[in-house]
Amino acid sequence: MTTMTTYIAFLRAINVGGRTVRMERLRALFAELELGNVRSYIQSGNVFFTTAEPDRAALTGRIEEHLERSLGYPVPVMLRTVDEVAELLAAEPFGGVAVTPDVRLVIAFLSEPLPPELARPHRSPKGDVEVLGADPGAAYIVVHLRDGKWVTKEMFGKAYQGSVTSRFLHTTEKILAAARKA
Repeated sequence: MTTMTTYIAFLRAINVGGRTVRMERLRALFAELELGNVRSYIQSGNVFFTTAEPDRAALTGRIEEHLERSLGYPVPVMLRTVDEVAELLAAEPFGGVAVTPDVRLVIAFLSEPLPPELARPHRSPKGDVEVLGADPGAAYIVVHLRDGKWVTKEMFGKAYQGSVTSRFLHTTEKILAAARKA
């Protein structure tokens, strides 16, 4: 019997910086890879699908290659199972941090674990980004907006060489709920 896994693909570089991709097109690109039950949630690059493919790294590479070939630019992909995202949220990684007009709770999905030398908790030099903790696939970040803005490139400094795509905590909760409706 073949085991099917439902993945959530958190994509970076979708519908930002003038790179517009309609969700119908994005779903079609995933379907071209013979992935099942392909769906998307909002315009920021969240795609759900099922597959029996057991090798996550190979699957990630296959998706990234297909997206780059089809769209003409690299699209880093962070794949997580529905159960992994549910466990992440159930752990309540923000432990009572209050959201205010100037504070946002963010989950940064990582392609590689953060380097050990990046001590946690960690605060950016400008004090606007605070990394509360991390596991190999995600970092839990409190963003202190400055003039209503937040710059993601300063999140981990130059020590981190992997890819990162971020979602607000409340958006991640909605993504999980939508993915579970399969």
